Amino acid sequence: MANTAKKLFRGAATTSVTTNLYTVPAATTTVITSLVVCNTAATAGTFTISIGTAASETALFDAVAIAADTTTVIDLKQVLVATEVIDGGASATTISFHISGMEIA
Repeated sequence: MANTAKKLFRGAATTSVTTNLYTVPAATTTVITSLVVCNTAATAGTFTISIGTAASETALFDAVAIAADTTTVIDLKQVLVATEVIDGGASATTISFHISGMEIA
C-alpha cells in the first residue's frame, strides 16, 4: 500500500454548498487531515462542508460563520472510502478552502 500526502482541494468556494470538491478514487481510502478556510472579504460569510456518498452525505460544518479577513485552521481526521466525496461551498466566492489529506492505495 502506498500512502500519498495530497492536496485534496485548493481554491475558491462556489456559492452552491453541494459543489463536489473531491472524490475518493477507486481502490483507495482517504484520510482528511486538515481544512483551512479563508475569507478575504471585508464582510463576514459562512461555509458548509459535508462528506459521504453522493446519495447520503453527513454535514461536518453547516453554514458556519467566518469573520471578515479571517483564516480558520481546522485539524480533523476523517476517513473516506472509495467513491465517497467531499462537497461544500460558501456564501461568497471570496471564501476559499484548502483541504489536505492522505490517500492510501
